[in-house]
Parts: sequence; structure tokens; C-alpha cells
Amino acid sequence: QVELVESGGGLVQSGGSLRLSCLASGVSFSSYAMGWFRQAPGKEREFVAAITRSGSASSHVDSVKGRFTISRDNGKNTVYLQMNSLKPEDTAVYYCAAKSNFWDTIVRTGYDYWGQGTQVTVSS
Repeated sequence: QVELVESGGGLVQSGGSLRLSCLASGVSFSSYAMGWFRQAPGKEREFVAAITRSGSASSHVDSVKGRFTISRDNGKNTVYLQMNSLKPEDTAVYYCAAKSNFWDTIVRTGYDYWGQGTQVTVSS
């Protein structure tokens, strides 16, 4: 059974940093492209960042470029989202997601598995 468990969320002041982690189990982790998404109150879930199976390439939504960095450790079955220079508009529930992918490419939609989410709140 596939399970994704996020951790690392919390309350932080504007300009602060957090590192989210997502531990995957029940999957051959290195066969999965991984992504981070977020959903703010009253808004639709949006793509934040994605990384290839090998970690050789990544992609970030424009609103977080230069502030957030996705990375992965295949030996630890874990994907990370380092978030720096946080803004109040980054407040949301953050979800990690996994998609089985034959190719070592970026995936932005159509994810197979989702975590339960971790709350990030940025105060002004």
C-alpha cells in the first residue's frame, strides 16, 4: 500500500524558512516522479514544484522561483521542499504527490498518489 506522509509544516513569520519532508512507503521510490502542491483557503489546489525520478531536473511555479527548492533523496525515499523568504500568501496546506513515470521527466499533472497534507501558516 502506497503511503505518503508530509511533515515540517508550522507557523512562521514573514521572511522565515521551513523545510517540508515527504516520506514515501510502499513504492519503488526511484520509479516515481514527485511533486508538491498547495491549497489555500477558498482556492483550488495549485502546482508548486516537481522533480524527476532521478532528481536530475526540477520545475517550480513562477511565484516561488528563487525562494523554494524541491529536492529528493532516493536512498531515504524522501522528497523535500525548502521554503525560504516565506510570504503570507504562501499560507496553505501543502501536499506531496507521486506518479509512476517510465521516463525521467518532470510531471505537473495526473499524479497517482497524494499525502494528507501539512499546514504552513505565514504571519505578517
